[in-house]
Amino acid sequence: MNKFLGYIFSPIFYILFLLSLLVFQPIQWICFHLFGYKAHKASVDALNFCLTYCDLFMGASVTFINHQELPTDRPIIFIANHQSMYDIPGLIWFLRKHHVKFISKIELTKGIPSISFNLKHGGGANINRKDSKQAVGEIIKLGQRMKENNWSAMIFPEGTRSKDGKLKPFHVGGIATLLKKVPNALIVPIAIENSWKLVQYGSYPLSFGEKIRWTVLTPIDPAGKNPEEVTQEAEKAIRLKLGQ
Repeated sequence: MNKFLGYIFSPIFYILFLLSLLVFQPIQWICFHLFGYKAHKASVDALNFCLTYCDLFMGASVTFINHQELPTDRPIIFIANHQSMYDIPGLIWFLRKHHVKFISKIELTKGIPSISFNLKHGGGANINRKDSKQAVGEIIKLGQRMKENNWSAMIFPEGTRSKDGKLKPFHVGGIATLLKKVPNALIVPIAIENSWKLVQYGSYPLSFGEKIRWTVLTPIDPAGKNPEEVTQEAEKAIRLKLGQ
């Protein structure tokens, strides 16, 4: 039934999703070039509110659970599993007060309304996966911006999306690089559930009625731990939450 309903409601979802991207492209441009970072960030937050709640038109439930007292006066490295592109708008919207920046493929900085503009100008790290020197350099620059502005970063250490929801082993590289630059950053795991089900049949139809959930888990203080230990602890916490 969720596939059948997906054929009916997917076009509505895609129209609204694309319309949001197109409307916010000029809004972002105006905010960034005329009013600066704060206005641009507000426009990005509003965009991702719209993108997140487009899921409702697919009959999906959108639930963000955070029982943690996260600091706003300390950089945070959020570590999450990655199931689909629909993970990201919710992370940006629900964690907006933490100024979360992403490590993204440089290919995404071109050709996508709103998203490409934000990746170019939002302060994240756009890396070339075929050029390790450039990638490390970009992550170091991100770490410096985190330190200077008290921003946070989001890392998907699996390295790629899990198309069946099964957690892949975490890679330590990006986390280690950021911790060298921002050793006082708090590590916060986030478990993402069921967004893979939205695209289980591919891009069309999307699956109707899925329960998408983000859960913020217990923070990890990296003091006295090496990056490998921190990464393993975060992976274990997420795996436990996912029941894997």
